[in-house]
Amino acid sequence: MPTAAAPIISSVQKLVLYETRARYFLVGSNHAETKYRVLKIDRTEPKDLVIIDDRHVYTQQEVRELLGRLDLGNRTKMGQKGSSGLFQAVSAFGVVGFVRFLEGYYIVLITKRRKMADIGGHAIYKIEDTNMIYIPNDSVRITHPDEARYLRIFQNVDLSSNFYFSYSYDLSHSLQYNLTVLRMPLEMLKSETTQTRQESFDIFEDEGLITQGGSGVFGICSEPYMKYVWNGQLLDIIKNSVHRDWLLYIIHGFCGQSKLLIYGRPVYVTLIARRSSKFAGTRFLKRGANCEGDVANEVETEQILCDASVMSFTAGSYSSYVQVRGSVPLYWSQDISTMMPKPPITLDQADPFAHVAALHFDQMLQRFGSPIIILNLVKEREKRKHERILSEELVAAVTYLNQFLPPEHTIVYIPWDMAKYTKSKLCNVLDRLNVIAESVVKKTGFFVNRPDSYCSILRPDEKWNELGGCVIPTGRLQTGILRTNCVDCLDRTNTAQFMVGKCALAYQLYSLGLIDKPNLQFDTDAVRLFEELYEDHGDTLSLQYGGSQLVHRVKTYRKIAPWTQHSKDIMQTLSRYYSNAFSDADRQDSINLFLGVFHPTDGKPHLWELPTDFYLHHKNTMKLLSTRRSYTYWWTPEVIKHLPLPYDEVICAANLKKLIVKKFHRYEEEIDIHNEFFRPYELSSFDDTFCLAMTSSARDFMPKTVGIDPSPFTVRKPDETGKSVLGNKANREEAILQRKTAASAPPPPSEEAVSSSSDDDSGTDREEEGSVSQRSTPVKMTDTGDSAKVTENMVQPMKEVYGINLSDGLSEEDFSVYSRFVQLGQSQHKQDKSSQQLCSRCSVGVIKLTPISAFSQDSIYEVQPPRVDRKSTEIFQAHIQASQGIMQPLGKEDTSMYREYIRNRYL
Repeated sequence: MPTAAAPIISSVQKLVLYETRARYFLVGSNHAETKYRVLKIDRTEPKDLVIIDDRHVYTQQEVRELLGRLDLGNRTKMGQKGSSGLFQAVSAFGVVGFVRFLEGYYIVLITKRRKMADIGGHAIYKIEDTNMIYIPNDSVRITHPDEARYLRIFQNVDLSSNFYFSYSYDLSHSLQYNLTVLRMPLEMLKSETTQTRQESFDIFEDEGLITQGGSGVFGICSEPYMKYVWNGQLLDIIKNSVHRDWLLYIIHGFCGQSKLLIYGRPVYVTLIARRSSKFAGTRFLKRGANCEGDVANEVETEQILCDASVMSFTAGSYSSYVQVRGSVPLYWSQDISTMMPKPPITLDQADPFAHVAALHFDQMLQRFGSPIIILNLVKEREKRKHERILSEELVAAVTYLNQFLPPEHTIVYIPWDMAKYTKSKLCNVLDRLNVIAESVVKKTGFFVNRPDSYCSILRPDEKWNELGGCVIPTGRLQTGILRTNCVDCLDRTNTAQFMVGKCALAYQLYSLGLIDKPNLQFDTDAVRLFEELYEDHGDTLSLQYGGSQLVHRVKTYRKIAPWTQHSKDIMQTLSRYYSNAFSDADRQDSINLFLGVFHPTDGKPHLWELPTDFYLHHKNTMKLLSTRRSYTYWWTPEVIKHLPLPYDEVICAANLKKLIVKKFHRYEEEIDIHNEFFRPYELSSFDDTFCLAMTSSARDFMPKTVGIDPSPFTVRKPDETGKSVLGNKANREEAILQRKTAASAPPPPSEEAVSSSSDDDSGTDREEEGSVSQRSTPVKMTDTGDSAKVTENMVQPMKEVYGINLSDGLSEEDFSVYSRFVQLGQSQHKQDKSSQQLCSRCSVGVIKLTPISAFSQDSIYEVQPPRVDRKSTEIFQAHIQASQGIMQPLGKEDTSMYREYIRNRYL
């Protein structure tokens, strides 16, 4: 009987597109190249997409024979060796989707990728380059004069800029959801396995499955949360006709990972931002919400903390915290035709019953549970009413909706004029934000997949006992969400989210037993590392929505920014204004076309002929809605029953239908994350290993003077950071500027180190894992001279490290102290056993000193070795004999395991 559950790893990770005159053949394989699938795409249809999945899993030999027969059968003359009938068009790593404008269909393939993060052995990749191929043959192509213009608009969405995917980890869901699914009861999984087998698309999925006890493992794959999937429309046409491994869902936003070394113990800090694909667009063209409750610039940010010393989801320690940013959920907009830096805010529609806000908060209750906490950073006091219009309407909407909710699940509204506090010389903005962050984290809690550690019982903390959320036997769950907004949801919002994330990070470290109190201070290596992650995160999101990097950063609100920062802020403001005025309209058209909001059709106005896209995003303007929601019972009934838990994570019939459950062998490659991560079948170079290339607190932030405290939680002076030794001021500023500006652009060829494609006889390509950087930005590279300086600075004199020069002789005083120390040790531990027994008889009423060590006799200079049991001795002797060529006979268990491995891998 299966005893565990694991995520299903996609068996289509390497692709090769082969071309004939009449068809394309897309051959996909897993990374080990042991299992293959084939798609046949017809090229004779001018406007229709005809795809056939033969529903069979091939071996490498079978694929070679199939391609050989196709090559032979498509030659112009039978038996002719000079010309080939099958051509290799391109090698790839995944299918983004299929799209059609006014002519035939195109296929979009991922041709380069780069590893950005690793969560429990599951790799997260960034798209570095794509290839768009026209499917119909030139002989049947029906040309259209506007096809080229639509193609340019579609390609204006740069897929090499902050789009991410994974073959085994669902990026559209949070870590809490993904691990909750894996902890489902076995009885539920059994019923779902039976149901999946009856409704299974692949008739060979359960072929050869051994149902003997103990040999099976449940594999689970969940449907993605389509709100954060950006190629859902591109894959929709093939979703029901091909195997699920062909469907590779991508997200848009940010992904960064850094390594926090705590006295040599690696802890990975990961930041993932998912940008919503609903009501998506640019700054001034997408404000407020649409008729379905989707808001503009909605981004879900998740910070994940994991102990990298244990990789498994079941045995490792993982923690996460989620928060959201998004525009104010009202019908409002800003008119940019006036060419003003701050166009006036206008409310487009009256909404006395808060209909659109109700739809928005109902979605949040279903995904995150309660309480929903709104942190509104919009200005409260203004000479001329501008931002205050939004505050007044939002307060009225929340007040109206709260009167119908149960008191324990009401929406918490926190207004705070951040701009006013920033201008005040008496108030500290970050101190006030820290107080708000503490109250928020205490209400929502956070997710951790292990029970409270014993150290929290030994060292109880008052703040820990007041923590909210939901405590379960296997750990803690986050219930509820913080929703932060200002007008743009960029600068002020990013700083507020950083402070809340910093507070949550302290609780996460405390829950894993890594710090003694849930509190982190500024100017420590850990906070500096986390602050840099959040700055990259904020710059990337600001470039996507506003057209420029952040104008105000954490250092700006701490009032420690250098004097040159003011001129840079002015330049960023001008860059944002230029982007909003001249390029946002084209970017908005590209997003509408890419997401399928607009579908080109003959006889109807083209995309560039529309005066506005308001009617595309507000469906109720084109047709009347069939059902109207209640003005009082504005929530979904099933959602309110399970609060404070999020309904999406509750085990019920509706959620079980979203899961695909399948039973595998223990050593099946679809669930073997150890084999997927370590890849024992290929030669690896430690210099190219991703975990060594990522940003590290010890290498990039800790001072290089070894004599000081190496703890990442020690407060340091600003000039003590590790980055201060990387060169002069100009080089540092240039490197930082390079890292920031590259957040939405592909790195140069000398730094990208991406996975490239090369021809291979087996129909796949070998990849070079891109391990230069774990972020969407390249790592700062130094030349030979700089690296020599860094090495010189890292090698410290012996006297500076140890306080003395060990090569010099000891003084007489030090030597006498050491001699007395040795004599004390000898007199304490060198005793006869008979004298010890005599002493034990006569020591009634005398205090007995128990040695701390588990060994019977030890001291600071000698240790009695522990006893070795017989089985360990036999294993060691067998190991020695094996090195001499004397092999031990295999047992029955070893033989059966080897046979099962050979059968699963090669037969």
